[in-house]
Amino acid sequence: MKKVSVIGSGGWGTALAVMLDKYGHDVTIWCRREEAAKAIKENSENSEYLPNIPVRETIKVTADDKEAVENAEIVINAVPSKHVRTTMTRFSPILKEGQIIVNVAKGLEGGTYLRLSQVIKECVPQCEVCTMVGPTHAEEVGKGIPTVCAVSCDNMATAKMVQSEFGNPTFRLYTNADTIGMEMGAALKNIIALAAGMSDGLGFGDNTKAALITRGLAEICRLGIAMGGKLETFMGLSGVGDLIVTCTSMHSRNRRAGILLGQGKSLEETLTEVHMVVEGANTAKAALMFSEKYNVDMPIIKAINEVLYEGKDARKAVIELMMRSSKDEINFLKNE
Repeated sequence: MKKVSVIGSGGWGTALAVMLDKYGHDVTIWCRREEAAKAIKENSENSEYLPNIPVRETIKVTADDKEAVENAEIVINAVPSKHVRTTMTRFSPILKEGQIIVNVAKGLEGGTYLRLSQVIKECVPQCEVCTMVGPTHAEEVGKGIPTVCAVSCDNMATAKMVQSEFGNPTFRLYTNADTIGMEMGAALKNIIALAAGMSDGLGFGDNTKAALITRGLAEICRLGIAMGGKLETFMGLSGVGDLIVTCTSMHSRNRRAGILLGQGKSLEETLTEVHMVVEGANTAKAALMFSEKYNVDMPIIKAINEVLYEGKDARKAVIELMMRSSKDEINFLKNE
């Protein structure tokens, strides 16, 4: 068993801490705010982000940087994508060679559009960085509902160590050497989940959602492969798996945000009501930029950007997608 520090006290970080503690690891949660750490300790749960899931006294909760990570063997980064650089820069002077960072955040960095493992390596070059993603909802992991993810690292021996240490009867891990594919699948699916939610908000049915998921997957594959990812990865846990769970569940904040947008609410109103980071909104601009850079046709993602940032009516966007020129389905990796 390992000493594990979880940086970030949102729902996902808390759920992983609860799970790892249950199976014998020595776990510490780091909170950005002292009052957040105090509330978790006093309530024995993270009432703000993961209510009704007990946080046992065996889990240490702190807002002290050095106390949180100084003796950790594995450090989990669970802060949202927009905070990864500032958080990792903050911890870099404390983190030492030999400590393993496991990134579980999904998305791309705004402005630079770097994958999050790239950001962390820039900030903490002395540490190895793994990526762990897949079809997960914090609420279910916290309850011990069976969940399966994948883990990747430049050094696959390290990925296999994480696989062995974190695996348990309710959490199974596969290794995958394709970090690019895993991170791009995990980031891009959030945009498609926004589209699926908009479809629900507009009152459309299962037919429409199935089409969005399927054609959205085609767009993810086209761009991901152009950037160096592998088709097999997009057909796996961080691709199809994560896409299904994010597009169909009410646990999904991206789908919930899409529903509100489909009902006519503005992006600002939507983000306020969801009360959590909606990574799909942050990633949509990056995906559009990459589609232009790599000359990849991504009509759904282009339409989502128009709804989010150009004020296009969601129903009109759907009609325009339906009325595009006729294409052949099988050659989905081509710009069609």
